[in-house]
Amino acid sequence: MTPQTASAPNPPKQALTRQDFVSDQEVRWCPGCGDYSILAQMQKIMPELGIPRENIVFVSGIGCSSRFPYYMNTYGFHTIHGRATAIATGIKCARPELSVWVVTGDGDGLSIGGNHMLHILRRNVDVKIILFNNRIYGLTKGQLSPTSELGKVTKSTPVGSIEHPINPVSFAIAAEATFVARAIDSETAHMQEILRRAAMHKGVAFVEVLQNCNIFNDGAWDTLKDRELKSDRLVDLQHGKPLVFGKNRDKGVRLSGYKLEAVTLGPSVTQSDLLIYDETDTDSSLAFLLSREGRPNFPVPIGIFRDVTLPSYDELMSAQIDQARAKKGSGSLKDLIYSGMRWTVKANGTQS
Repeated sequence: MTPQTASAPNPPKQALTRQDFVSDQEVRWCPGCGDYSILAQMQKIMPELGIPRENIVFVSGIGCSSRFPYYMNTYGFHTIHGRATAIATGIKCARPELSVWVVTGDGDGLSIGGNHMLHILRRNVDVKIILFNNRIYGLTKGQLSPTSELGKVTKSTPVGSIEHPINPVSFAIAAEATFVARAIDSETAHMQEILRRAAMHKGVAFVEVLQNCNIFNDGAWDTLKDRELKSDRLVDLQHGKPLVFGKNRDKGVRLSGYKLEAVTLGPSVTQSDLLIYDETDTDSSLAFLLSREGRPNFPVPIGIFRDVTLPSYDELMSAQIDQARAKKGSGSLKDLIYSGMRWTVKANGTQS
């Protein structure tokens, strides 16, 4: 008898690194574009999720941001204008085990894609949506976008916009998205944490990234990025902690009646007077109030506005299908087509 050689055990899988998520495609954005930062942070956090690359899908529509799937070494779809969320919904419902991400822009996602965006948010499909907001149409060379400010002079509004802009975070909260957050392309460590949290959330996650287009709308967010000013212009929402901001951490936000008020800490105002933020509040009234802020002398909130747990659309759909099969069997497409009322169109045009 010939002795058999023992088979070698399967070698352990090596941990993925950032480089494993970098594709072989040349990154083709304008030098200095904020998209580079968002791509880099996404590639950094991906290995931490422990998800095989073949189980990750990035879906995009049309716009500068929509090149994103080419640069991620995962599966991806570059779809049509405004329809990325619809495609992503189909992918998640057909393959619920996949990690599905949508990358879109303020034009793609909130103009032609606004209707689809509304419904993926309200349905709570387990998809992660990253919306790049540069307040301009970049790919088509500088026209007004849904988030451009009132009075904005662009190629399509040469004497100034008369349209009131959409606030993406307010839109997402109003649509009952279960995870809503805001990040800034230049605050890289903060953005990484937001993306991690979005990835871990079960249900739809909507992340607005304030991003600079240095060619067609340079400096759109400069007041939030200036090293000397940003401490007084930003407040980071920290769950369970008072809303404190300022270079010397001597300012805060409190609730005065139905309004938010920025105050300076001192003998008459202490941290105990400040608003303690609760991102898990299912009512979301305070989250909505905060999402509207950005007025003079009031900081712009960044971080996680809402993180609540509700059944996801894809989970409910799968459970409904299982219940129907258990009750009625798997069914037959042929039987369905030939069931109920039907008729035949004859050659002479008559029906029977």
